[in-house]
Amino acid sequence: MCTGWCEERCTSSSGGRRRGKGVHLRSWLCISLLFTALWGQTSPQCPDSCHCAWDTATVLCSDAGLREIPEGIPLETVSLHLERNYIRNIPESAFRDLVHLRDLYLSHNRIDSLASGALRHLGPELRLLDLSHNQLRQASREEFGSTRAKTRLYHNPWHCDCALQELMETLNLEPETVNGIICESSVRGVGEGSRWEDPGSLGEHAGQPLVKLLDSGVNFCSLQRKTTDVAMLVTMFVWFFMVIVYVVYYVRQNQAEARRHLEYLKSLPSPRKTPTETDTLSTGF
Repeated sequence: MCTGWCEERCTSSSGGRRRGKGVHLRSWLCISLLFTALWGQTSPQCPDSCHCAWDTATVLCSDAGLREIPEGIPLETVSLHLERNYIRNIPESAFRDLVHLRDLYLSHNRIDSLASGALRHLGPELRLLDLSHNQLRQASREEFGSTRAKTRLYHNPWHCDCALQELMETLNLEPETVNGIICESSVRGVGEGSRWEDPGSLGEHAGQPLVKLLDSGVNFCSLQRKTTDVAMLVTMFVWFFMVIVYVVYYVRQNQAEARRHLEYLKSLPSPRKTPTETDTLSTGF
């Protein structure tokens, strides 16, 4: 509608008698209206509760009260700000199509779980991944994929175990914040603590930076393997003990049955020859 009006006005103006500045102004007005209409049809939409800076391909969703990753994030997004919200988890398909993403800010949320492969789809252009100040306790390499972005994981209540150790050895952690990755709890090694210690205790390494523990020679994977080996040995011993007990019980039961049967046979009266049978034998002789 606007295009036709513009063409009509431009044609009538160019073919009219009045020329000069008024004609040029109307022509420029028509052209600007035409480009505005075309841009409105082709420009991407910004997600609700977010602000989009199209010149820098930045999407700002900070302090927006979000409880999940918003839908409709423009595919051309380079920098995505989702910090200071109430997001609890990251689904696997959250960033699948954002192949141009370079900076992803997810700090100061309530994220306590990552779907398997949640960050695997982030493209090779990613430079910064900020997951600090969340509620993450456990994570593994499968959730992060092969990203080489500088990663922030500090200020999370981490449970230090073999999976987290392997993840730390894989990620490109930001050097300035690496000492902020603290073990709130840790896997218990063989012989760790007293036999009377509360089973719900946080472990020997609770409250210590994970990187310093690894540098000092602590190996959570070794502790886990030892614990698994001991558990297997205990399980095998219990199973073997149960088999022995069953065999002994079975043998004793059979012996008792055999004794009862023998006593029953002994209690039966011995067979005697009847007079008919004696006479028959005598006649035969």
